[in-house]
Amino acid sequence: MRIWGVILAGGAGRRMGGADKALLPFGDSTLLAHAIARFAPQVERLAISANGDPARFAAFDLPVLPDDRSMGPLSGVLAALSWAARADAVVSMAVDTPFIPGDLVPRLMLAGVPAMATSGGHDHPTAALWPVGLRDPLAAFLASGAKARVRDFLDLHGVARAVFGDDIAFRNINTPADLAAAEALLG
Repeated sequence: MRIWGVILAGGAGRRMGGADKALLPFGDSTLLAHAIARFAPQVERLAISANGDPARFAAFDLPVLPDDRSMGPLSGVLAALSWAARADAVVSMAVDTPFIPGDLVPRLMLAGVPAMATSGGHDHPTAALWPVGLRDPLAAFLASGAKARVRDFLDLHGVARAVFGDDIAFRNINTPADLAAAEALLG
């Protein structure tokens, strides 16, 4: 099975004062560099889903996929499914979850297709496996004006859940305090 990956980096970063979260310093690099290091070994090809000037990501030498219509993470997933037409599936992750497990992709694959990560009784819908065959249904879902919630769309398509025991693996970095706490975990 050919699995490509996308890092969802299109958020506005409002709780970070409007900062581009992907480029925030994290340890000795950035959140995006850390995400790439964790995720790239698990997929055949990798891209970044982000709007705005793609040149800001030039140093990472990855395709940058803009949204056709910005409707949250599902717009980024749709762009990735279009980009990955020669793959079987895309695995997504959010740039602000830098501790994803080193076995995210194989465990999602074992759970089923589509699949999302869950831990501690909480779903993590941006950490998900998307068969490329969901491209057209996702485009129709977004065009319908339905509330663009990742979990809702996945549930409509019989999502399986891959259970992970490590809650830290999916911890989101949304505020400066979250960033400081995550950096403490690096140490």
